[in-house]
Formats: sequence, structure tokens, C-alpha cells
Amino acid sequence: MIRFSGVNFESDHKQILTNINFEVATGETLTLAGPSGSGKSTILKLAAKIISPTAGKIEFDGQDIAELSPAGYRQDVSYCFQQPVLFGAVAEDSFKFVYEIRNQEYSQEHVIETLQSLDLKPDILKRKVNELSGGEKQRVALARNTLFLPKVLLLDEVTTGLDLTTKNLILGWLDQLNQERGVTLIKVTHEEDEISDSKHILRIIDGRLQNNE
Repeated sequence: MIRFSGVNFESDHKQILTNINFEVATGETLTLAGPSGSGKSTILKLAAKIISPTAGKIEFDGQDIAELSPAGYRQDVSYCFQQPVLFGAVAEDSFKFVYEIRNQEYSQEHVIETLQSLDLKPDILKRKVNELSGGEKQRVALARNTLFLPKVLLLDEVTTGLDLTTKNLILGWLDQLNQERGVTLIKVTHEEDEISDSKHILRIIDGRLQNNE
């Protein structure tokens, strides 16, 4: 599904990533682990086409992502931020935006179904964004990113700072997307329990890949 081949990344004359090589198969879950500042989030941003490699190639379904349109690519490969960004004044605005950029008619029914899968009630749609808790914002953002199910979800520490109940709910939901709907997951985490539960782990230290488990 996604392949990194000899990828380097440099910023402000500083080498961030060096010779990164790995691939993630369709339907797989990959966990990126390592200390803060090691380059994990940079790998996600490269995979999301938010930034471009200094050297090397990143492929999606056998195509160089440098040759793919950002808008089309991001409908297939969706990036989920640690600090979710919601659009508009109320939560519903973020969902309407997803339909607008696809030139599709808004379906509140589908939105509500997606929210309920993350244990959120329909009345959250009318609540002001700045009044939502951190856990609510993260779940609204995740629901928005999966209204139109992508092939790949890139998850940048999406459970960091959340209470245990919300964290477990999100992890269970992500596992369901992976196991039942075949969504490929690539996630960055510092959480030791998430790392220990992972079958496929890449460890990054000082911008270099350490091992492939």
C-alpha cells in the first residue's frame, strides 16, 4: 500500500531522516515508535504528502506520490493530528466541509451514524467547537476523517492526553476499522501498552530506522 525507498528529509540544513526503507501492506497496522524528536511524525507527514522528501521515493499503490494530486491522494490517505483542527463555529461545520469539497449533498444521517460509532450523541453537532473537551474534539475529528472511508489512516499520537475510557474506545474503533473494513493504519505513539500490543513495529532513533519487527 505504502512504500518508502531510500527516503531522506532535511530541514534548515539539519538531517531529520536518513535512508528510510519500509513498506506497509494493504490492511496492515504499523506502529512507529521511538523517543521524541526521532522523526516519527516527519515520516507520517511525508506519507501524508504534507511535506516532500529531500531524497528517495514514496509510493502509494505502486505510484510515486509526487506525481499524484494532493486533493485526490488525501481522500485515500487521511492524516489525523495529535491536536485536532476543527473547522467553523460548531462541530457540524467540519462535517459539512467534507461534503462540500467532494461536491456531494450533505447527509446528517450518515454523520450521526459515524458519530455514534465513537459514542458521541447527535446533539454534539450543534455545540460550539471551543466548548468541546479534548476527547470530544479528537473523536469528532476522527469521525470527520472517516465519513468517506480512506484506504489509509495516518494517526499521530491521537490518544495522547485522553482519559483511559476515551482512549480504549478510540483504539477499539480503530481496530474495528482495520479488521472489519480493511483500513490500513500507520500510527505514531509513545504509549507503552499500545506499542506492546503491536505486531508490526518500526523503531526510529535519530532519524534512522533501527529494526523491523
